[in-house]
Amino acid sequence: MRYITFSLLTSFLVSLFEFTPAPVNADQQAYAPVTAQRLLQPEPENWLMYRGTYDSWGYSPLDQITPANVGKLVPVWTFSTGVTEGHQAPPIVNNGVMFVTSPENQVFAFNAKTGDLLWRYERELPEDLFQLHPTNRGVALYGDKVYFGTVDTCVVALDAKTGAVVWEEELEDYLSGYYMTLAPLAVNGKIIVGMSGGEFGIRGFIQALDAETGKSIWKTHTIPGPGEPGHGSWAGESWKTGGVSIWVTGSYDPDLNLTFWGTGNAGPFMGEARPGNNLYSTSVIALDADSGELKAHHQYHWNGSWDWDEVSAPLLIDVKKGDRTFKGLVHPARNGYLWTLERSADAINFVEAQPFVRQNVFKSIDPETGRPEYDTTKIPGIGRRAEYCPSSWGGKDWPPAAYNPKTGLLYVPANENLCGALTGRKETYRPGQLYMGVAFPDDFELLPHPDAKDHIGELQAWDLNAGKKVWTSTFKSHNWGPVLTTGGGLVFMGGTNDRYFRAFDAKTGQVLWQQRTNSGVTGVPTTYQVDGVQYVAVLSGWGVDAERKQEMLNTFYGTKTHVPQGGVLWVFAVRE
Repeated sequence: MRYITFSLLTSFLVSLFEFTPAPVNADQQAYAPVTAQRLLQPEPENWLMYRGTYDSWGYSPLDQITPANVGKLVPVWTFSTGVTEGHQAPPIVNNGVMFVTSPENQVFAFNAKTGDLLWRYERELPEDLFQLHPTNRGVALYGDKVYFGTVDTCVVALDAKTGAVVWEEELEDYLSGYYMTLAPLAVNGKIIVGMSGGEFGIRGFIQALDAETGKSIWKTHTIPGPGEPGHGSWAGESWKTGGVSIWVTGSYDPDLNLTFWGTGNAGPFMGEARPGNNLYSTSVIALDADSGELKAHHQYHWNGSWDWDEVSAPLLIDVKKGDRTFKGLVHPARNGYLWTLERSADAINFVEAQPFVRQNVFKSIDPETGRPEYDTTKIPGIGRRAEYCPSSWGGKDWPPAAYNPKTGLLYVPANENLCGALTGRKETYRPGQLYMGVAFPDDFELLPHPDAKDHIGELQAWDLNAGKKVWTSTFKSHNWGPVLTTGGGLVFMGGTNDRYFRAFDAKTGQVLWQQRTNSGVTGVPTTYQVDGVQYVAVLSGWGVDAERKQEMLNTFYGTKTHVPQGGVLWVFAVRE
């Protein structure tokens, strides 16, 4: 846990000096507005949204950097953010201008070729703000503005050329436990965000704002209220404080005009405290982008007690099974299963699921509905300890997977050989206070399998059509690395406690290049091109759950592995 506070001196100085935008230079004058059409078909040289494209592939068609020359990749510029904790945002690039965020809600704009700082926005955060997850996962671009969500529950629109605030809208009360960490999703003139804070007993929601004015267009709760479908899946008044946070940016299908979002676990953690299926926790939900109407859902597991939220957005991939090709939703889940679903205008149908790491909680999965049956001895409860695999951090946590249409492979950042245990406790809801039903770290246990001595972290490659794993690259460290893949036949990923950022052969998994950075790499890598040169960019900066998990591994093994903190933006290019 981290408390973010500011000294009286800092507050005094901020009050004295109002934000003054720097003079607009030639780079900023040439800034190209980001239209709805450009977001539908981004130019290869740009990276305009969280995962590059609406389908969440994390793929760039740029092919200048290849297995043949990636060994000549070198740092060409770097930038220190000046803060610690988890740096998880992707560098977003529009026609040579880069935008990136850091913890403490800073936004930076750079010349993407030279690294020159164009402007910086630094938010003054409330002194009484309690942050359990001090991070920010990036910006959205639309028109001539840059949008991001804050930990004190605001959406802020900045002028892309100057960094000046254009508008700001407060969506909830941070003192009640609400906050935001995700990068917004820009769709047809709307800025769509989701609210975190499930560990404080909030009621999660997704909301769309008008990109020009910030006024609310629609708001959809992730826990249905009275009279709404699914409300009966919550016992008594538990729906009011059931959590179901949104942590990561959703996907969008323009043909169906549906946005797809992964949802968090229900709260408090122990399922017996809130009997029922608890819709729409640990699910993928489909919302109409214009109205926010919930059109369909699939729940990966029901009434969960393992802290397995399923917040990663599904990848929108066409999958072929036999003679049939269908519009898929693919999700490597925290619960340890790789899910393949089929999407349509009004339904999400189960196709198949199989474990990609050691999993001993699900006894079976219904072949028609995809509903798992549990081994009851693996379910923790209030005053009842249970062991289970994978651990509460899951087979894959929030770091996004990637898909390469050239290789036809899905790349999954996984953690194998880690099990865990939980013991629940009775919890009383108090607004703005933790409402988890467990205490960290007292009630959490990390139980590495004997095989964990050989390796924990993995990068897996899957052939979705065949339903088979093609290759695995392993690491002694646990893995918190988001994945990027490219048309040049490469996969990029960091995530390990040795501080390396790596390039892999997309067909074989062979490590072709690695660069040790200042800290652990938990940022989302991106790639872009300026003046004919392809660059790869990533934030290095260990913290949040990667740090907490390392501390528990150190306790278990009696080790003293230390990963220094501090955010640095690294930009690489091939140099002969």
